[in-house]
Amino acid sequence: MINIQLSDIPLSADECTELVKDPSAGGVVVFVGTVRDQTKGKAVKRLEFEAYAPMAVKEMYKIATTIEKKFGATNVVIHHRTGVLGIKDVAVVIAVSTPHRKAAFEACEYAIDTLKESVPIWKKEIFEDGEIWVAAHP
Repeated sequence: MINIQLSDIPLSADECTELVKDPSAGGVVVFVGTVRDQTKGKAVKRLEFEAYAPMAVKEMYKIATTIEKKFGATNVVIHHRTGVLGIKDVAVVIAVSTPHRKAAFEACEYAIDTLKESVPIWKKEIFEDGEIWVAAHP
């Protein structure tokens, strides 16, 4: 099962975890990316995410299908927020289930790394003294 979501409503790590649970899966790994309060030592007030939705969803789906093939995943969930997010808000949730734990960890890492490289999602960092658009990379 693949579940992809690009949304301006809050994300639920618990919901994503439940979606990937499977009786044949011995490993479930969940990555939750949150908004931190600083970037390169500079205080962040909030983030704003924008995406080219048709292409973003298509690219997230490609990542998920690759995970199924490459890591033997039984279920893959990739949810990403858009819009205005405050400090500690959840920006992305990736959940993967596989028959064995090592593959689940590797699949989850592959998903977030590939998402940041290939999915057209951009973030604007808002500071006390200005703002800057950056690619959605760490």
